Amino acid sequence: MRSPARLVTGTVGAAFTVIALGLTTAAPSAYAGDVGRLEITPSTATPGATVTVNTTLCGPKGGDGDASDLNAEDFRVRPGTHKEDSVGQFTVPHDTRPGTYEVFVFCHNGKDAAGSLKVIGGGRHEKPSGHVRTGVGGSVEPDSTQVALGVGVIGLAAVGGLWLLRRRSEGTEGS
Repeated sequence: MRSPARLVTGTVGAAFTVIALGLTTAAPSAYAGDVGRLEITPSTATPGATVTVNTTLCGPKGGDGDASDLNAEDFRVRPGTHKEDSVGQFTVPHDTRPGTYEVFVFCHNGKDAAGSLKVIGGGRHEKPSGHVRTGVGGSVEPDSTQVALGVGVIGLAAVGGLWLLRRRSEGTEGS
């Protein structure tokens, strides 16, 4: 036979378990309609791209969009071309780093929608500095010998060109 203390402890534990399970299953259904799905096109974007959001929750009243996770400005969501759609657009800032960001729409009728945008590429880049290493050899820092040889080759080409022009003009005088 079980002791009364053990019987009470087991009963209280079972009661708490039933209450806890009841609360966890009831809570999501009570709030399921408060945050709806936000369709984001394209779902993967690069910095500088224009993104369109679309939801049926706002209806003709529209709403306000929030893409502050991306450091983008707030945007308006207005009724779209389809009867119940509301549409808004924003631009992904050029300095946005790759990652997944949440975008929200707060409808004027009290409903909310949320969706995720994946940003690829971009982000802040450091500007390159210094010489470009291309493997050309001493072209990065020419010395006086290289400069003298370059001037000599150009001078020789100019003299050869003049000689060819003069020779050609001498050949046409006799005709």
